[in-house]
Amino acid sequence: MAGQLNSTPTFALQPAAEQVALSTNYITNFNFLNQYLPDTYEKEFERYGNRTIASFLRMVGAEMPSNSDQIKWAEQGRLHIKYTSCTSAAAINSNTATFTVADAGVTYIAIRIGQTVMIQNNTSGVFNKAIVTAVPSATTFTVAYYEATGQAFAVSTACTVFIYGSEFKKGTNGMVGSLEAEDSIFSNKPIIIKDKYAVNGSDMAQIGWVEVTTENGATGYLWYLKSEHETRLRFEDYLETAMIEAVPAEAGSGALTALGGVAGGSEGVFYVVNNRGNVWGSGTPTSLADWDSIVSRLDKQGAIEENVVFVNRGLSFDIDNMLATLNGFNGVNAAGAASYGLFDNDTDMALNLGFTGFRRGYDFYKSDWKYLNDPTMRGGLNATAGTATGTITGLLVPAGSTSVYDQIMGKNAKRPFLHVRYRASEAEDRRYKTWITGSAGGAQNSDLDAMEVNFLSERCVCTLGANNFVLFRYG
Repeated sequence: MAGQLNSTPTFALQPAAEQVALSTNYITNFNFLNQYLPDTYEKEFERYGNRTIASFLRMVGAEMPSNSDQIKWAEQGRLHIKYTSCTSAAAINSNTATFTVADAGVTYIAIRIGQTVMIQNNTSGVFNKAIVTAVPSATTFTVAYYEATGQAFAVSTACTVFIYGSEFKKGTNGMVGSLEAEDSIFSNKPIIIKDKYAVNGSDMAQIGWVEVTTENGATGYLWYLKSEHETRLRFEDYLETAMIEAVPAEAGSGALTALGGVAGGSEGVFYVVNNRGNVWGSGTPTSLADWDSIVSRLDKQGAIEENVVFVNRGLSFDIDNMLATLNGFNGVNAAGAASYGLFDNDTDMALNLGFTGFRRGYDFYKSDWKYLNDPTMRGGLNATAGTATGTITGLLVPAGSTSVYDQIMGKNAKRPFLHVRYRASEAEDRRYKTWITGSAGGAQNSDLDAMEVNFLSERCVCTLGANNFVLFRYG
């Protein structure tokens, strides 16, 4: 039976994000009538390491300006034609049949007289080859079978039909009708993200004895500097997490009312992939057969050669264990593995039990995603269950860029599959705005005895070709 960590002591979730010296931040037992002074460490100890979680979008995407409230783009449709919900009005062994197409969203079929089709029973797999002889209506077509035995399945059987060519008699006219290219139009809208830090002038003139430090290298003995820098770092993290988690405000929602009735929210990465991408609903793929099914799905999508899998710790370990098992690791002893890790299991060298990538049909590169592990973000959700419905374990992102028609630019453009668009023009750049108000800290633009540092950005994320992404989650 696997062991587990005790529930206490645990990790702290709430920072002391205050503007004053708290009792939890400083030693309080100073008595200068006592001849014995405490031995103190002046510099803060960074017990949580680097606390920022932003990096995902910087690794896989790019940022580019936009001067509109809406970003629209067109993505290519399929080149070939296939319908998966077709039923025949004819009986088994009939030489001809009329099919009705009932696929969702299909109002006018792209099948024409003279085309040759393959028709397969969705259940048994038996099939016919046929030539289209008539198209009576927008969703029906009539065929004549090539087989002397006629239709191989019963009346009203659900079938799949796809076009594989055409055939005409000598001396006949050409194909009747033509097909227009099919595009899918997608759009997203930027959201405004804000934050602010404020400190009064009196506290700015007070020095502390603790030397503070932050992840961006700022140091000093002025406590307000630490709070301002942490506000800035927190805001920069939100610039990324908002793009990942954003959802549109639905009609009738409270958020729509709170935002004044205008279209609110945005389509974040998780929302788009959940709705238009591929979802692995069993948490983590743990076997080669699981990855084979993912590869099979990618074959049916864009078949992007290189992909990056951003994972939480559980999915990372599952991939390592799967690959190690394939390489001779028996789950207990790695010494017999052929080349498990970086050093080929040389007993005189360090053993690396992790993999950074593998190839199975396509190249998959594994990268830990701090956002999914951090206990103050998604890493803290369902911490005890681990497999609760909705827990996200990873995201597969295609590498490289794709060509799309940009509706605003009016031309084709190369864009990363995942990228951020921020509002900007010659007069206003809202990628990352910061300004100071008040009468302290160098600011002299109001009579407020304080310094207020304001942060603002207006942006959205564009997820191109969501059908090439895979979201790993439970449920």
